[in-house]
Amino acid sequence: METMLTSYVAFFLIVALGFAVGKINIKGVSLDSSAIIFVAFIFGYLGVEIPEIIRELGLIFFIYSVGIQAGPGFFESFKKQGIKLIVLTAIIIGTAAILSIGTAYVLEIPIELAVGIFSGALTSTPGLAAAIDSTKSTIASIGYGIAYPFGVLGVILFVKVINKILKVDLTKEEVKYAEEITSDFPRLMNKNYIVENHKVFGKTIGELNIRSMTNTNVSRVSQNGNTFTPNSNTVLNEGDIIKAVGTEKDLEKLELLIGSRTDKPISLGKKFIVKSILVSNKNIVNKSFAELALFTKYNVTATSIRRSGIDIAPSAHTKIKYGDKVMIACAEDDLKQVLELFGDNRTRLAEVDFLPISIGIIVGVVLGMITIPLGFYNFKLGLTGGVLISAILLSKIGKTGSILWNIAGDSNQLLRKIGLIFFLVPVGTNAGQNIVETLQTNGYLLFIAGFFITIIPMIITTLVGYYVYRVNFLTLLGAITGGMTSTPALSSTDSMSSSNAPKVAYATVYPFALVLMIVFTQIMVKFF
Repeated sequence: METMLTSYVAFFLIVALGFAVGKINIKGVSLDSSAIIFVAFIFGYLGVEIPEIIRELGLIFFIYSVGIQAGPGFFESFKKQGIKLIVLTAIIIGTAAILSIGTAYVLEIPIELAVGIFSGALTSTPGLAAAIDSTKSTIASIGYGIAYPFGVLGVILFVKVINKILKVDLTKEEVKYAEEITSDFPRLMNKNYIVENHKVFGKTIGELNIRSMTNTNVSRVSQNGNTFTPNSNTVLNEGDIIKAVGTEKDLEKLELLIGSRTDKPISLGKKFIVKSILVSNKNIVNKSFAELALFTKYNVTATSIRRSGIDIAPSAHTKIKYGDKVMIACAEDDLKQVLELFGDNRTRLAEVDFLPISIGIIVGVVLGMITIPLGFYNFKLGLTGGVLISAILLSKIGKTGSILWNIAGDSNQLLRKIGLIFFLVPVGTNAGQNIVETLQTNGYLLFIAGFFITIIPMIITTLVGYYVYRVNFLTLLGAITGGMTSTPALSSTDSMSSSNAPKVAYATVYPFALVLMIVFTQIMVKFF
C-alpha cells in the first residue's frame, strides 16, 4: 500500500514538474507536454517506478484521440490538389526511416533505440507510442529524448533560413500563390446594384431564380431606406439596392439581369447579425448545407467553418461535423430558429461520451489482434495500429444512428493530453533506469544521428518540391512543417509571410503524417 501511494505521489509530481518545465519559453521555443518525459528520465534514474497499466491506458486514449482528429482530414488529403504534398510528406518520413535504419547498422545500436531517434527527430509522439507498443520496450523513449530537442529547434531554424540559402523571394511567392488561388478558386466579391431592369420589377428573388441563373447570392436588400436580409419571396422594385456575393464573372451576369453597379453603400441594418454558432445538435451531423437548406428555409448564409483549428470555406456539399463552429449571417428575427437548428450549446460540447469511445477502442483492439498472412510474414496491426485505424474510420463515418463517433475539439484535446500524460510518465521512468548506460555506450554519436535524421529529409524534400514539382515555396514550407509534425515551426512562418499558404498545406499533410509515422515505425520494428 505504501509503495503504491509513493508511486501515485511520484506520478503527479513528475506531471507537475513536467508542465512547469514545458512552459519555459526561449525565443518562441518550448518543450510543452513533452517536457514530462525528460523529468521522468530523472525520476526513473533515481529508482522511481510507475505501474505499467497506466502506460497501456495512456497509450490507448492517446492514439484514439489522434485518430479521431486525423480521420476526416486524412481522407480529404488524397484529393487531387493534395497528391504532390502527400508525396513530399512520404519523402520526408521515408527518408528519415531509411536514415534511422542505417544508423542502427552503422552504430550497431538496437533498432528500438533507432526508432526512438526517428520519432524524436520528427517530433512525433504518436510514432514513439507505436514504437514502444511494437517493441514492448521503453528503450525507444531514450532515443526520442535524445533527438527531440533538436527536432523542435532544427525545423524552426530550417524554415527560417532555407529561403535565404536558395535565394527565394517570398514576396514573389505570395503573389504567385494568390494568382494560383484566384485561378482555381475565383475570389468572392461583394458588390451593390440598383434594380433598373423593368423586366424584374415586381418579381420575387425566387421567381427570378437569381442563384441558379447567376451563381450569386443576394445577401441584403435596401428598400426605401430599410435594409433587411431577403428570402426567396422578397419582391424587387425599381430603385431598390441589393448587395450580392459572387465571383467577378458571376456578378457581371447579375448586372445584366438586375441593373448597373453602384458605390452607394448599404448599411448592415440594426437587425442584421453575423455570429459564430457551435454545432451541438446531433440530428444535423453528417448533413450537408444543401440538405439543411439554410438560405431557403432559414434565410441564413453560412460564410465559413472552423473545424479542428482550421478554417474551411463551406459549399453546398460540405457536411456538418459535431463541434464545428459555423459563421452565419442572418436577420435578428431568424437567429432563434438557427440557434435551435445548430444547437450552440457549449456545455454539451464539453461533455465526453465514453460509450462511443469505449466501443471504438474495443473495435480497435479486435482489429489489432487480426493476423494478416503476407506469405513470408504474418502481419498484425497491433494495439496502436488497430486503435488508430478504428478511430480514423469512425471519425470519418461521424455518426451511426444516435451514436456520435466524433469528439468535439476541446474535449478531444483533453482526452489526448490525459492519454499523453499517462503514457509519458511510466515510459520515461522505465527508460530512465538505463539512460546513463545507453549514453555512455553510444555517447555523442546518437545526438549527431538525430541531427542528420532531422535535417537531411527536409533538404531532400525542399529540393524535390521546389525544383522538380514546382510547388509554391510558401506551400512547401507548410508541407515540410506538417510532414515533420511541427506546429512551432508552422507558427514561425507567420513572421515570414502574411499568406495563409503554409497553414493550408500544413492542414493538408498533418493528418497523413501522423498516420504515416505510425506505419513506418511498425514496418521498421517488424522487418529490421
